[in-house]
Amino acid sequence: MEPAELPDFDTIRQAAERLRGRVTRTPVWHSEDLDQATGQRVHLKCENLQRTGSFKPRGALNWVLTASGSELAGGLVTVSAGNHAIALAWAAATTKTPLTVVMPEGSSELKIRRTRALGAEVIVHGRIQQAVELCHELVATRGLTLVHPYNDLRVMAGQGTVGLELLNQCPDMRRIVCPVGGGGLVSGLGLAVKACRPDVEIVGVEPVGAATMGHAWQCNDPAASLDNVSTWASSLAPAVVGEYTWQASRQVVDRMVTVSEAAIREATRLLLTEARLFVEPGAAVGLAALLERAVEPAPQGGDILVITGGNLDLDQVSQCEAIA
Repeated sequence: MEPAELPDFDTIRQAAERLRGRVTRTPVWHSEDLDQATGQRVHLKCENLQRTGSFKPRGALNWVLTASGSELAGGLVTVSAGNHAIALAWAAATTKTPLTVVMPEGSSELKIRRTRALGAEVIVHGRIQQAVELCHELVATRGLTLVHPYNDLRVMAGQGTVGLELLNQCPDMRRIVCPVGGGGLVSGLGLAVKACRPDVEIVGVEPVGAATMGHAWQCNDPAASLDNVSTWASSLAPAVVGEYTWQASRQVVDRMVTVSEAAIREATRLLLTEARLFVEPGAAVGLAALLERAVEPAPQGGDILVITGGNLDLDQVSQCEAIA
């Protein structure tokens, strides 16, 4: 595989200018109650407060705003368990571009409803592997343009704007602990942060039942897939990552760790009750890593946890409370 020309700092800065006034500059939040409950000091980058409820509009809108007329002309298609689907539906609507989304069975009903409400055609189909296959069939049969949820350089550059904001908001940060699904966010923000602050440690966190990026690292192969993914944190459950996110993560992510399902549920509960943040399970894995000591706390409260999304079904709240 030939190395890709990954987004550099200037490319990510240009994406930030493109997105200015269109997406939210999300706050970094510190909760003393959460500190007391966990016994450690952390700061939370609240992407759950972003447009459409996750970090995803950054990449989706950057893609749409840089698309050619021919890319948009026939309509767009993507495959997503939810947050990218909602974000791309919102971004496509800004240019009145038709969008078809394939979502695997078992996807969040909330995310399905929100995607449809934004005007997208939603097809619920099979497990994630079958959903991906159908997505590619639609590219071939309908002439749609694929917008990959993470393995795309323009999407990655948009997600990198999270890193630019952190450089300004947290000049004393020592470590960023970031959830990893397909790897677009950790790659993009890592490219931005490491360009200016190579001393900042970047840790990627995956559920133990969906450690897809870690598996690809171990195999030294971006195409290495898991036969099965199983986690409550459905936003972090791709069967395979991709060449761009694999390549970028190998450059900028210092280490990958995994967390248990019990820790994800406990971390979600604590963020809901102590930080008073409405977050989805995939957003809580960074805190889960600290709770399980998969990551030891950084000195002097230098940990930044990226809270990736807040599109939580209400029944998930009750599931979380049931195991508290």
